Amino acid sequence: MLRYVTIKIDGAFIRAPRGTSVLDTAIEYGICIPHLCHVSGLTEIGACRLCIVEHEVAGRARVTTSCTLSVQEGMVVWTNTDKIKRLRRNIAELLVAQAPNSRAIQDVALRCGVREVRYPFRNQDCVLCGRCVRACAEIWQARAIGFVGRGKERRVDYPFGRRPDFCKQCNYCVQLCPMTITPCEGPMKNGEERLCGNCESQLMAAEENPDGCIWCQLGEGFQCGRYV
Repeated sequence: MLRYVTIKIDGAFIRAPRGTSVLDTAIEYGICIPHLCHVSGLTEIGACRLCIVEHEVAGRARVTTSCTLSVQEGMVVWTNTDKIKRLRRNIAELLVAQAPNSRAIQDVALRCGVREVRYPFRNQDCVLCGRCVRACAEIWQARAIGFVGRGKERRVDYPFGRRPDFCKQCNYCVQLCPMTITPCEGPMKNGEERLCGNCESQLMAAEENPDGCIWCQLGEGFQCGRYV
């Protein structure tokens, strides 16, 4: 039997099943918290940091990822404060600088208010969101891919760099990867990377309701939790 708790998100009282994450609760009630590494049904790791919120504890606000924060009775959460918007915008800017050839990352950066990129473009093909690794391990029980290396050398790879025989070749890791959909005008070449911004019109309604989900299409590339 489900037990419910009452929490407050952005001033609104909300009832949610005990143990549910703040992110899933917000998505269920139409509160927009941008996210990238979150996949419904998979273990949360808080890798992308985009879903940060302010959580009041003993009268003081703490910044934490909402995907790894479970709801508790009387919890108070703020999803769209000036501090959170500033931090989230910087995180999104770093992500799009690292991987500009992902429509998903371009779109989520736009949704977070990124209007310019102040960091050097790196044009990488992975942002270590871990979606593929978790799906392989938890849905298909294969563990054919995983994180290897540390620091700057950290990457997703097969064991010893070779596809193992127990890989089911389901391609689900590819389907979940935010890098599989390139920008609408095609891949950007090295030295020509930029912030796309072609879908900025999607934000017209969002500007009037910044913390609410407007069913925009900026989450389709990474399968936003609202579309599941």
